[in-house]
Order: sequence, then C-alpha cells, then structure tokens
Amino acid sequence: MSDKIAGPEIERLISLLGRMPGLGRRSARKAALALLKRRDDLLMPLADAMRDAAEKLTECVQCGNIDTISPCTLCADPRRDQTMIVVVEEVGDLWALERAGAVRGLYHVLGGHLSPLDGIGPDRLNIAKLVKRAHQPEVTEILLALNVTVEGQSTAHYLTDALEASGVMLSRLAQGVPVGGELDYLDEGTLLAAFKSRSKV
Repeated sequence: MSDKIAGPEIERLISLLGRMPGLGRRSARKAALALLKRRDDLLMPLADAMRDAAEKLTECVQCGNIDTISPCTLCADPRRDQTMIVVVEEVGDLWALERAGAVRGLYHVLGGHLSPLDGIGPDRLNIAKLVKRAHQPEVTEILLALNVTVEGQSTAHYLTDALEASGVMLSRLAQGVPVGGELDYLDEGTLLAAFKSRSKV
C-alpha cells in the first residue's frame, strides 16, 4: 500500500512540514490539510510571509539574534537597559525570556554550547564578540542564562574564565530552572522567578 495520498506538490508540502520540530508524518498531514482547506485566508498569506521572512532574514551584527533588520529590533530599542547583557545559547532561548517579560537588558546569542565530542569548541561559538562587548564602559553585568545541562554548565564555566578580565559582574539564573531543563520549554513564571533570583558567579 502506497504512503502517498496526493500529487507531488501536496506531498512536498507534507514532507517539508514533517521536518518541523514536533511534527511527524501524521501531524504534518493534518497541518497540510488545514492549510489547503483555508487556501485564501491562511495558506497564501503564510506562503507570502515565509517568502518575505526568507528574503529579509539576517543575523544581528551586535547580538546574533535573527531578525529582518540589523541591528535587530531589540538592540535598536533605546528603552533597553544598556548596562546588562543576557547570554543565551540559541535564539529560541532569547524568545522564551522575552515572552516571560523578564529581561529589559540586551542579549547575546552564542549559537549553541561547547561540546568537544561534537567538535564544537569556543571558536565555533559567538564568544569573542561577547568578550569584546563586556569591555564596553556601559556594561556592568553579564547574566549567563544558559541551559541547565552538562554542556550548558561547561559553557558557563568557560565564559566565567573568559570574562574575568572584563571586571563586570557575572550572574546566572538561579531557582526555578531544573537541572537538565532547556529554557525554551519552561513556562514564563519559572523563567521570571529564575531571573529575579539570579546569583553572582
């Protein structure tokens, strides 16, 4: 019995949706069907939005966030607290903290964590730019908001050593973030409690 249910265009849509995190083949079929049923008010606007985002997508020259402008919307906001830099592993972590409304400072996206077994050393991460930003006169605190995993903790230790000469206060998220937890999967209340209870490194 064939696994194909439609023509090549629809099969391609299902296949591509199936590559999304959390979507298997069955969920991808449901999502594709929902899009196809609402071609005019959902499928076409979504296609246009995705095309626009793909064409304009860029990485922020300051923090590493992804946006359609650089510096990104957050770095360009004059209301942000210029004295604090919050370091995260991935853009998803930045978005999670923003959803919680916990951070009014600036961000710095590392682009991952140290993982020698996977060949990811300091040179593969956005660390050199962070060290440079730490020496800016207005910066007084760097908050290490890294995932509470073995790799996240190893990265935090490395950054603590790398940033020591900058003289800025280093802090990290405290209670509320479980060991083995990833920021993108935590609720806003947990993130807010962890931010408020940050401790000096």
